[in-house]
Amino acid sequence: MQEKFDVIIIGSGLGGLVSANILAKEGKKVCVLEKNNQFGGNLQTFVRDKSIFDTGIHYIGGLDKGQNLYQYFKYLDIMDDLKLKRMDLDGYDVITFDDDELEYPHAQGYDNFVKQLVKFFPEEEKGIKEYVNKVKDTCYRFPLYNLEHGDRYYGEDLLTLKAKDYIDSVVENPKLRAVLAGSNLLYAGDPEKTPFYVHALSINSYMESAWRCVQGGSQIAKLLVKRFRALGGKIFKYQEVDKFSFEDGQIASVSTTKGDTFYADNFISNVDPKLTLQIIGKEHFRNLYYKRIQNTESIISSFSLYIVFEKGTFPYINKNYYHTHAPEKVWTTQNYTEENWPEAYLISVNEDLKNPGYAENLTSIAYMRFDEMEPWADTFNTVAQKNDRGEDYEQFKQRKIEAYLKEIEKKFPNIRSCIKSVHTSTPLSYRDYIGCYEGSMYGFAKDADNPMKSFLSPRTKIPNLLFTGQGLNMHGVLGVTISAVVTCGELVGKEHLLQQIKDTLAEKELSDS
Repeated sequence: MQEKFDVIIIGSGLGGLVSANILAKEGKKVCVLEKNNQFGGNLQTFVRDKSIFDTGIHYIGGLDKGQNLYQYFKYLDIMDDLKLKRMDLDGYDVITFDDDELEYPHAQGYDNFVKQLVKFFPEEEKGIKEYVNKVKDTCYRFPLYNLEHGDRYYGEDLLTLKAKDYIDSVVENPKLRAVLAGSNLLYAGDPEKTPFYVHALSINSYMESAWRCVQGGSQIAKLLVKRFRALGGKIFKYQEVDKFSFEDGQIASVSTTKGDTFYADNFISNVDPKLTLQIIGKEHFRNLYYKRIQNTESIISSFSLYIVFEKGTFPYINKNYYHTHAPEKVWTTQNYTEENWPEAYLISVNEDLKNPGYAENLTSIAYMRFDEMEPWADTFNTVAQKNDRGEDYEQFKQRKIEAYLKEIEKKFPNIRSCIKSVHTSTPLSYRDYIGCYEGSMYGFAKDADNPMKSFLSPRTKIPNLLFTGQGLNMHGVLGVTISAVVTCGELVGKEHLLQQIKDTLAEKELSDS
């Protein structure tokens, strides 16, 4: 007889793996199905020229003892085994612009954040303090961000206050406004839409404490898989779900491209909601619901540059660079043209452990719209499913590499002499490997003018199907971890689950002391 599970989770991104561990801890019989050869979604790493690169985790916040992500990871029993390196206290991120040699810091610690920026903008001290207090207060109003139960985040103006409007209201200096918004690649900020709470939730945990994962974020996935298996969970690679079978209006089983069928009482999709509905089939949903999901705006995609350095040539930098052509462009670099791309980029480097003080590699990320992929949109390529996109695609990437390197050279003039090899990923890479709609960086776009439009409940219109992952509430490691808690709360009870997390943490604290 075919084995039946309590819950089947489709996709092993962070949301899927955290959900799997929570439900296994709750005594559920859980199975995870992953289409790729590597677990972890955006936690995946890959190797080029014997050098490890991250797909999506370039730094993590909130991991100091007692902070929010620390507590969630402690509950999941992975915190103590993570290999981490703390980033520069006085500037984990620096914001830079063309024709300005200064590097404006985002520092760790609320008071230190203020202190370091006041050095550059002494006349704006009051506004900087007000800004930091607003970030803290906004995050406090999201209960699960602080392991609390409740819905007090539906406060007046919380969902409708725009990030740009608020920042512009508390500081006068145009350069400082750009500096406070300068890391908005973290959430793909839009001046007309992005709510301040998205800005606050994205940067607050880094302000608390900022860390690099030594040798890649895949260690998070590997630890979660290890703990899940120890709890009796089953997890399979190369199992791409392509069919859902129904009985009495509910999902009874899923089938994979390998021809295997898996049965369960409940199903959680960690795949992009748009793609999930497409796989299930339009006929299983009310037209209004299906259209609403498909028409919800997805956030722009990205192009990434991965550089392997010759040994001992490029100094290690223990911070990230967020660079924009000009301060007035900070909110609008998604509207680039072919001629001025990239208008903004993030640079993150990893230290060579055998040559301390020098960088082993560099990752740089810039916006790229999916429409640039139009000529190759019908091709699919993963490790599990090889497909050559053709010579014109390679030429496209080479053109982009050259344009990108010219931009980076303005900031690091000698970089070319340090390069051993250059590699790339495009919106197609993110679409095929991570399974996000058109390679979207962060799921659905949030709109302060219409806050409920992109709100997605973990419950779907199919009684035993739930969503999890970055398409739900917030993206990022903390946001997705909290989304998994929200999803699992639907199956085991929200208050019960939060109490279990708190009780587990109290027990661990007792045993640690």
